[in-house]
Amino acid sequence: MKLTAEISCYPLQDNYLDPILWFIARVDSYVNIERKTNAMATQVCGEYKEVMDMLATEMEAAHEKWGKAVFVCKFIGGELNLSHTQ
Repeated sequence: MKLTAEISCYPLQDNYLDPILWFIARVDSYVNIERKTNAMATQVCGEYKEVMDMLATEMEAAHEKWGKAVFVCKFIGGELNLSHTQ
């Protein structure tokens, strides 16, 4: 089963951009997960277990490296076209 998720990261520090860019770069290392980012959030799509495992791994890594951060996620079962613009 496919899963589409939208993730927003809010690092609780003055230098908030570095942790966000670091997180996005790490998401890109997962070859089976499609990623699109806009000014508000990052959308990912892939096999359900792979997306959930990636999020668990990378959110934990972000907290370990950068400290406190809020992650806001929305999930929809199925595959959405991440290039859709309307």
